[in-house]
Amino acid sequence: MSPQPAARSTLPLSDDTVNDFNRDGAVVLRGVFTDWIEPLQSGVEQNMADPGEFGKIYTTEDEEGQFFGDYCNWQRIKPYREFFFDSAAGEIAARLVDSSSIRIFHEHVLVKEPGTGRKTPWHHDQPYYCVDGSKLCSLWIPLDPVDRSVCAEFIAGSHLWNQTFLPTKFSGVAYDRPADGLEKLPDIDALRDDYQILAWDLQPGDAIAFHFMTVHGAPANLSAHRRRAFSARLLGDDAVYAVRGGEMSPPFPGLEDRLSPGSPMIAEEFPEIFSQA
Repeated sequence: MSPQPAARSTLPLSDDTVNDFNRDGAVVLRGVFTDWIEPLQSGVEQNMADPGEFGKIYTTEDEEGQFFGDYCNWQRIKPYREFFFDSAAGEIAARLVDSSSIRIFHEHVLVKEPGTGRKTPWHHDQPYYCVDGSKLCSLWIPLDPVDRSVCAEFIAGSHLWNQTFLPTKFSGVAYDRPADGLEKLPDIDALRDDYQILAWDLQPGDAIAFHFMTVHGAPANLSAHRRRAFSARLLGDDAVYAVRGGEMSPPFPGLEDRLSPGSPMIAEEFPEIFSQA
Protein backbone atom coordinates (compact mmCIF):
# COMPACT_ATOMS: atom_id res chain seq x y z
CA MET A 1 0.00 0.00 0.00
CA SER A 2 1.31 3.45 -0.90
CA PRO A 3 1.75 6.10 1.80
CA GLN A 4 -1.09 8.56 2.13
CA PRO A 5 -0.69 12.07 0.69
CA ALA A 6 -0.55 14.98 3.09
CA ALA A 7 -1.43 18.61 2.54
CA ARG A 8 1.63 20.81 3.01
CA SER A 9 2.30 24.52 2.95
CA THR A 10 6.01 24.51 3.69
CA LEU A 11 7.41 25.86 0.43
CA PRO A 12 5.28 28.61 -1.07
CA LEU A 13 6.20 29.82 -4.55
CA SER A 14 5.94 33.49 -5.47
CA ASP A 15 3.30 34.74 -7.87
CA ASP A 16 6.13 35.82 -10.18
CA THR A 17 7.43 32.26 -10.34
CA VAL A 18 3.98 30.88 -11.13
CA ASN A 19 3.44 33.58 -13.76
CA ASP A 20 6.81 32.81 -15.35
CA PHE A 21 5.89 29.12 -15.53
CA ASN A 22 2.54 29.90 -17.14
CA ARG A 23 4.11 32.30 -19.66
CA ASP A 24 7.27 30.38 -20.57
CA GLY A 25 6.37 26.76 -19.82
CA ALA A 26 9.62 26.35 -17.86
CA VAL A 27 11.03 28.01 -14.76
CA VAL A 28 14.05 27.47 -12.51
CA LEU A 29 13.46 26.83 -8.79
CA ARG A 30 16.50 27.44 -6.60
CA GLY A 31 17.41 25.22 -3.66
CA VAL A 32 14.04 23.50 -3.34
CA PHE A 33 15.35 19.92 -3.04
CA THR A 34 18.74 20.33 -1.33
CA ASP A 35 17.90 17.75 1.34
CA TRP A 36 17.00 15.16 -1.29
CA ILE A 37 20.16 15.16 -3.41
CA GLU A 38 22.09 12.47 -1.52
CA PRO A 39 19.10 10.08 -1.34
CA LEU A 40 18.37 10.54 -5.05
CA GLN A 41 22.04 10.07 -5.94
CA SER A 42 21.95 6.80 -4.01
CA GLY A 43 18.77 5.82 -5.84
CA VAL A 44 20.29 6.53 -9.24
CA GLU A 45 23.38 4.46 -8.47
CA GLN A 46 21.08 1.58 -7.42
CA ASN A 47 19.07 2.09 -10.60
CA MET A 48 22.14 2.01 -12.85
CA ALA A 49 23.51 -1.10 -11.12
CA ASP A 50 20.13 -2.84 -11.47
CA PRO A 51 18.16 -1.27 -14.34
CA GLY A 52 14.43 -1.81 -14.64
CA GLU A 53 12.67 -3.39 -17.59
CA PHE A 54 12.77 -0.08 -19.50
CA GLY A 55 16.43 0.74 -18.83
CA LYS A 56 18.43 1.71 -21.93
CA ILE A 57 21.89 2.78 -23.03
CA TYR A 58 21.28 5.26 -25.85
CA THR A 59 24.91 5.49 -26.96
CA THR A 60 26.43 2.84 -29.17
CA GLU A 61 29.75 1.06 -28.71
CA ASP A 62 31.26 3.36 -31.33
CA GLU A 63 30.35 6.54 -29.43
CA GLU A 64 32.32 8.22 -26.68
CA GLY A 65 30.85 8.35 -23.19
CA GLN A 66 27.54 6.81 -22.14
CA PHE A 67 23.93 8.02 -22.08
CA PHE A 68 21.77 5.96 -19.70
CA GLY A 69 18.03 6.25 -19.20
CA ASP A 70 15.36 4.44 -17.21
CA TYR A 71 11.88 5.08 -15.82
CA CYS A 72 9.01 3.64 -13.78
CA ASN A 73 11.17 2.37 -10.91
CA TRP A 74 9.78 4.44 -8.01
CA GLN A 75 7.92 1.50 -6.52
CA ARG A 76 11.08 -0.62 -6.18
CA ILE A 77 13.71 2.05 -5.41
CA LYS A 78 13.13 3.42 -1.93
CA PRO A 79 14.73 6.89 -2.32
CA TYR A 80 12.57 7.57 -5.37
CA ARG A 81 9.43 6.50 -3.53
CA GLU A 82 10.28 8.57 -0.46
CA PHE A 83 10.99 11.60 -2.61
CA PHE A 84 7.54 11.48 -4.17
CA PHE A 85 5.67 11.06 -0.90
CA ASP A 86 7.84 13.04 1.54
CA SER A 87 9.27 15.95 -0.45
CA ALA A 88 7.52 19.17 -1.50
CA ALA A 89 7.34 17.99 -5.13
CA GLY A 90 3.57 17.53 -5.09
CA GLU A 91 2.96 20.88 -3.44
CA ILE A 92 5.22 22.66 -5.90
CA ALA A 93 3.48 21.07 -8.90
CA ALA A 94 0.04 21.88 -7.48
CA ARG A 95 0.94 25.54 -7.11
CA LEU A 96 2.44 25.81 -10.59
CA VAL A 97 -0.43 24.15 -12.47
CA ASP A 98 -3.21 25.41 -10.14
CA SER A 99 -4.39 21.96 -9.11
CA SER A 100 -6.04 20.82 -5.89
CA SER A 101 -4.26 17.45 -6.02
CA ILE A 102 -1.24 15.83 -7.63
CA ARG A 103 -0.59 12.23 -8.67
CA ILE A 104 2.59 10.46 -9.69
CA PHE A 105 2.85 9.72 -13.39
CA HIS A 106 6.36 8.30 -13.30
CA GLU A 107 9.99 9.16 -12.68
CA HIS A 108 12.62 9.37 -15.42
CA VAL A 109 16.36 9.15 -14.82
CA LEU A 110 18.84 10.36 -17.44
CA VAL A 111 22.61 10.14 -16.97
CA LYS A 112 25.18 11.54 -19.39
CA GLU A 113 28.68 10.52 -18.42
CA PRO A 114 31.64 12.87 -19.06
CA GLY A 115 32.57 13.15 -22.73
CA THR A 116 29.20 11.93 -24.03
CA GLY A 117 28.60 13.39 -27.46
CA ARG A 118 25.00 12.20 -27.83
CA LYS A 119 22.40 14.97 -27.69
CA THR A 120 18.85 14.57 -26.40
CA PRO A 121 16.66 15.42 -29.42
CA TRP A 122 14.23 18.31 -29.34
CA HIS A 123 10.75 17.10 -28.37
CA HIS A 124 7.85 17.67 -26.05
CA ASP A 125 6.69 14.95 -23.71
CA GLN A 126 2.93 14.76 -23.91
CA PRO A 127 2.73 13.03 -27.34
CA TYR A 128 4.77 10.14 -25.89
CA TYR A 129 2.36 9.71 -23.00
CA CYS A 130 -1.00 8.06 -22.37
CA VAL A 131 -2.33 11.26 -20.83
CA ASP A 132 -4.09 14.44 -21.92
CA GLY A 133 -4.75 17.58 -19.91
CA SER A 134 -3.30 20.99 -19.14
CA LYS A 135 -2.35 20.63 -15.45
CA LEU A 136 0.73 18.52 -16.09
CA CYS A 137 4.35 19.22 -15.23
CA SER A 138 7.78 17.72 -14.69
CA LEU A 139 10.47 18.61 -12.19
CA TRP A 140 13.96 18.13 -13.70
CA ILE A 141 16.36 17.83 -10.76
CA PRO A 142 20.13 17.82 -11.39
CA LEU A 143 22.14 15.63 -9.04
CA ASP A 144 25.46 17.20 -10.09
CA PRO A 145 26.49 20.80 -10.77
CA VAL A 146 25.32 21.67 -14.29
CA ASP A 147 26.85 24.38 -16.42
CA ARG A 148 24.46 26.13 -18.78
CA SER A 149 26.35 24.63 -21.71
CA VAL A 150 25.21 21.11 -20.73
CA CYS A 151 21.82 22.05 -19.22
CA ALA A 152 18.57 20.87 -20.72
CA GLU A 153 17.13 23.65 -22.93
CA PHE A 154 13.51 24.83 -23.19
CA ILE A 155 11.74 26.88 -25.86
CA ALA A 156 9.94 29.64 -23.99
CA GLY A 157 6.21 29.72 -24.69
CA SER A 158 6.19 26.54 -26.81
CA HIS A 159 3.58 24.94 -24.54
CA LEU A 160 1.16 27.58 -25.90
CA TRP A 161 1.82 26.90 -29.60
CA ASN A 162 -1.25 24.65 -29.88
CA GLN A 163 0.84 22.23 -31.93
CA THR A 164 1.57 18.56 -31.27
CA PHE A 165 4.78 17.15 -32.70
CA LEU A 166 5.75 13.63 -33.69
CA PRO A 167 7.81 12.04 -30.89
CA THR A 168 11.42 11.06 -31.47
CA LYS A 169 13.13 8.26 -29.62
CA PHE A 170 16.25 9.28 -27.72
CA SER A 171 18.16 7.00 -30.08
CA GLY A 172 17.23 9.57 -32.76
CA VAL A 173 14.57 7.48 -34.56
CA ALA A 174 11.12 9.02 -35.04
CA TYR A 175 8.06 7.12 -33.81
CA ASP A 176 5.91 5.44 -36.46
CA ARG A 177 2.56 7.16 -35.97
CA PRO A 178 1.05 7.94 -39.37
CA ALA A 179 -2.51 7.78 -38.05
CA ASP A 180 -1.96 10.49 -35.46
CA GLY A 181 -1.44 13.25 -38.03
CA LEU A 182 1.23 14.85 -35.84
CA GLU A 183 3.40 17.65 -37.13
CA LYS A 184 7.12 17.40 -37.75
CA LEU A 185 9.13 19.45 -35.27
CA PRO A 186 10.97 22.43 -36.83
CA ASP A 187 14.76 22.20 -37.12
CA ILE A 188 15.33 24.17 -33.95
CA ASP A 189 19.11 23.91 -34.01
CA ALA A 190 19.14 25.52 -37.46
CA LEU A 191 16.76 28.27 -36.28
CA ARG A 192 18.02 28.93 -32.75
CA ASP A 193 17.97 32.70 -33.21
CA ASP A 194 14.22 32.50 -33.90
CA TYR A 195 13.44 31.23 -30.40
CA GLN A 196 13.91 32.28 -26.81
CA ILE A 197 15.85 29.32 -25.44
CA LEU A 198 15.94 28.93 -21.66
CA ALA A 199 18.74 27.17 -19.78
CA TRP A 200 20.53 27.83 -16.50
CA ASP A 201 23.63 27.16 -14.45
CA LEU A 202 22.36 24.77 -11.79
CA GLN A 203 23.47 23.35 -8.46
CA PRO A 204 22.22 20.15 -6.84
CA GLY A 205 19.03 21.13 -5.01
CA ASP A 206 17.79 23.34 -7.84
CA ALA A 207 15.07 22.16 -10.20
CA ILE A 208 13.56 23.12 -13.52
CA ALA A 209 9.78 22.86 -13.64
CA PHE A 210 8.31 22.52 -17.11
CA HIS A 211 5.00 21.72 -18.76
CA PHE A 212 4.48 18.43 -20.61
CA MET A 213 3.93 20.44 -23.84
CA THR A 214 7.08 22.56 -23.57
CA VAL A 215 9.54 21.78 -26.36
CA HIS A 216 12.96 20.90 -24.96
CA GLY A 217 16.17 19.01 -25.63
CA ALA A 218 19.63 18.70 -24.16
CA PRO A 219 23.14 19.15 -25.53
CA ALA A 220 25.99 16.69 -25.41
CA ASN A 221 27.95 16.44 -22.17
CA LEU A 222 31.48 17.19 -23.33
CA SER A 223 32.45 18.36 -19.86
CA ALA A 224 34.63 16.43 -17.42
CA HIS A 225 31.71 15.89 -15.04
CA ARG A 226 28.71 13.56 -14.89
CA ARG A 227 25.27 14.96 -15.57
CA ARG A 228 22.76 12.93 -13.56
CA ALA A 229 19.18 14.13 -13.57
CA PHE A 230 16.06 12.81 -11.85
CA SER A 231 12.74 13.92 -13.34
CA ALA A 232 9.42 13.64 -11.51
CA ARG A 233 6.46 13.54 -13.92
CA LEU A 234 3.30 14.74 -12.17
CA LEU A 235 -0.43 14.84 -12.95
CA GLY A 236 -2.95 17.46 -11.85
CA ASP A 237 -6.74 17.55 -11.62
CA ASP A 238 -7.59 17.45 -15.32
CA ALA A 239 -5.31 14.57 -16.35
CA VAL A 240 -7.23 11.95 -18.35
CA TYR A 241 -6.27 8.70 -20.04
CA ALA A 242 -5.36 8.94 -23.74
CA VAL A 243 -4.64 6.33 -26.35
CA ARG A 244 -2.13 7.31 -29.05
CA GLY A 245 -1.71 5.64 -32.40
CA GLY A 246 1.13 3.15 -32.09
CA GLU A 247 3.83 3.06 -29.43
CA MET A 248 3.59 5.01 -26.17
CA SER A 249 6.34 5.66 -23.65
CA PRO A 250 6.12 4.55 -20.90
CA PRO A 251 3.83 1.77 -22.14
CA PHE A 252 2.00 0.91 -18.85
CA PRO A 253 0.92 -2.53 -20.10
CA GLY A 254 -2.59 -3.54 -19.12
CA LEU A 255 -3.74 -0.02 -18.34
CA GLU A 256 -6.01 -0.03 -21.40
CA ASP A 257 -8.03 -2.81 -19.74
CA ARG A 258 -8.76 -0.64 -16.70
CA LEU A 259 -9.08 2.91 -18.06
CA SER A 260 -11.16 4.24 -20.93
CA PRO A 261 -10.04 7.16 -23.10
CA GLY A 262 -11.02 10.40 -21.39
CA SER A 263 -11.33 8.86 -17.92
CA PRO A 264 -9.40 10.33 -14.96
CA MET A 265 -5.92 8.90 -14.33
CA ILE A 266 -6.99 7.04 -11.23
CA ALA A 267 -5.12 3.74 -11.04
CA GLU A 268 -2.68 2.05 -8.70
CA GLU A 269 0.20 3.14 -10.93
CA PHE A 270 -0.65 6.81 -10.27
CA PRO A 271 -1.14 7.35 -6.51
CA GLU A 272 -2.03 10.75 -5.13
CA ILE A 273 0.90 12.42 -3.36
CA PHE A 274 -0.58 15.82 -2.57
CA SER A 275 -4.05 17.09 -1.75
CA GLN A 276 -5.37 20.42 -0.59
CA ALA A 277 -8.12 18.62 1.35
